[in-house]
Amino acid sequence: MTPTRKVRAVVHGAISIVNAIATGKGSALGVSLKVTAEVELKKGHGLRFITGRKGDKLIKNIVQKTIPKQIIESNMIIIKVESEIPVGYGLKSSSAVSNAVALACSQIEREENPNDYAILEVAARSSLEAKVSLTGAYDDATACYFGGFTVTDNYSRRLIRQERAPDNLYAIILLPRNTSRGDVRKLSNLSDIFIDAFKFAESGQYWRAMKLNGVLASAALSSSYVPVMAAMEHGALSATISGNGPSIAAVGHEDAVEPIVDALSKFEGKIIVSKVNNEKANVKIIND
Repeated sequence: MTPTRKVRAVVHGAISIVNAIATGKGSALGVSLKVTAEVELKKGHGLRFITGRKGDKLIKNIVQKTIPKQIIESNMIIIKVESEIPVGYGLKSSSAVSNAVALACSQIEREENPNDYAILEVAARSSLEAKVSLTGAYDDATACYFGGFTVTDNYSRRLIRQERAPDNLYAIILLPRNTSRGDVRKLSNLSDIFIDAFKFAESGQYWRAMKLNGVLASAALSSSYVPVMAAMEHGALSATISGNGPSIAAVGHEDAVEPIVDALSKFEGKIIVSKVNNEKANVKIIND
């Protein structure tokens, strides 16, 4: 049976510049790890998810917000998600998946260009309802969707600043072994200083913002600061705990990648190197 219609969306991941949980305001930077979501309409009834991950509630919320009820009730809808982003490490996998599924679903019966901000709103609201985010993660969602640097007010869903990142930058990411996430509620105890980190990002001083975020997040989440410092001692422009951890993300030019990788290799875990991403999310209709 040939599909009635199939749409594919590609969205990339991101790393933290400033964690938004303490103040509701944050900043993030796109990286090239990607998520691909395919949405297919076929004859029949029901929803079928092929995701390889938890999060069916999140995806179901998005489907219900983006596809008209009559289309859902009169078709079989198959949603397939493939992701290069490790789950549970603070690398914005939920935001990337939310964006990709919302973008693909939004085009399943339409020909016009997608409404970027409507898609981001659906992704943020669905993330809150599915309890995969405390703030709606608008900073993460916008960095995943638009690429580059983004600075946002998550509670008002406002994109304060967005700009292209230098193309010659790389993210060097340590995924620590046997390290759990800390108590994110403790981040709010440092909200007055997180505001300072946010102000750095708001004025375009991203590396200062990221460094301060690393100090604050390490303290609040009881996470070792040693890998963050090691990355900066070996050429990183900046480094921090990404999201609520436990991953450590450093940013550097190409000639610093090898020294940073060597420095982080002394810690137990896996290392990922990914170019910084400036590519906007894209979607297209496909025919097998």
